[in-house]
Amino acid sequence: MKSKIQHYQAGQEYFFIEGCFINELSNNVEDPELSVARARVEPGVTTQWHYLVNTTERYVILEGSGVVEIGNLLPQEVNIGDVVIIPRNTRQRISNTGAKDLVFLALCTPRFKAENYKADLT
Repeated sequence: MKSKIQHYQAGQEYFFIEGCFINELSNNVEDPELSVARARVEPGVTTQWHYLVNTTERYVILEGSGVVEIGNLLPQEVNIGDVVIIPRNTRQRISNTGAKDLVFLALCTPRFKAENYKADLT
C-alpha cells in the first residue's frame, strides 16, 4: 500500500438498495483490510434488514439520532459519538428517528464488497 490522501468528493454520493445514501471514502483493492463509507439516512427512514458475509461493520454516529437493531439485541438509541459494532454475518438495520439526516461512518473489515451484502428477509 502506498501513502496517499483521498479527498472527500460530495458528488460521489449514491443511493444504495439498503435505503440510505453512501459515499465511499476509501474502498479499494490496495487496502483490503478496511473500507470507510459515509452513510446518510433521511428522517423517518429505516434501512432494510441485511447482513454482511464475513465482514465486521462499525458505525460511528456523526450527526443526528436513531435506533439501531443488531441480531437479537433489543433496539438501542444512538446519538452523536456512539459507536455501533456489528459482528460478521449478523442481521442489522438502522432507523432515523430525528428531524434531520442521520449521518455515520461505516467502517468494514475486511473492506466492503457488494457481493457480501445480503438482504435478510426473515
